Amino acid sequence: MRTLRFDSGEHFDDPNARWGDPSYVLEPGDPGYVPPVNQPPTKRKRMRRNVYFPLRQADQIIWLANFANKLPGYATTLGLTTAQVNAAVADARWLIYIIESWLGAVRAWSLACTDAVTVAQSGDGTALMALPVFTAPELPAGVTAVNTGALDRLFALVQIIKDSGKCSDPIGSDLGVVGAEQAGPDFDTFGPQFKVKLTASGVFLDWGWEGFAAFLDMIEFQVDRSDGKGFGFLANDTTPGYTDTFPRPAQPVKWKYRAIFRVGDQQVGQWSNDVSITVGG
Repeated sequence: MRTLRFDSGEHFDDPNARWGDPSYVLEPGDPGYVPPVNQPPTKRKRMRRNVYFPLRQADQIIWLANFANKLPGYATTLGLTTAQVNAAVADARWLIYIIESWLGAVRAWSLACTDAVTVAQSGDGTALMALPVFTAPELPAGVTAVNTGALDRLFALVQIIKDSGKCSDPIGSDLGVVGAEQAGPDFDTFGPQFKVKLTASGVFLDWGWEGFAAFLDMIEFQVDRSDGKGFGFLANDTTPGYTDTFPRPAQPVKWKYRAIFRVGDQQVGQWSNDVSITVGG
């Protein structure tokens, strides 16, 4: 046990704190010590939704076509006006044309331009060169150009639909505006992974959320500077990428780092592997 002062940082509801005269706090190995519960708060266990709009352009075309085709059928149920539906359908069809037809033509033209450079440099010299001219593909029937920001307008309409209270789960799934449920990490096995490298500013700790940013608040780093003190607290960081600016020693020495994620004031999951780097000299 150790003596407890009011500025020691313990909470009044800490099960290991004994407030009195004198006050003290139980430590691991003391009779009655209560180990911390290495679990996130209950609110963090709920399922999270993935982003509904796909990342791959081929999948975006499928999403846009589905939305444009099915939205009119739900207009009355969702309380949408004819103008809202027509504008959304026009935006979706325009984006399909841009991604599927126009962008493909641009890429083909770009390859032709690259070939033209080769011909210009190394052609047989028997003919006057003609540069390739880009011709945009014709608009399909029912597709018209719209103002810029078409995807932002679709996202805004989706938010209106969700906020209306009229979009049931089956409708949301049919329109594709509800992402798949995402489970939180398994804290029995989950922990941070990071790399270290020397920079002009210090030792850069390159870390990320491992795909679970929605379930985590921050990462805690500890460092062992080979000074006989073992691991000690370095920093809590909420933005991926942290630089340790501690002055480098005159002689080469190995520093070791380790990390664990946090939710609120609790450590969650497992400690990372130790990561070492030689500094100084």
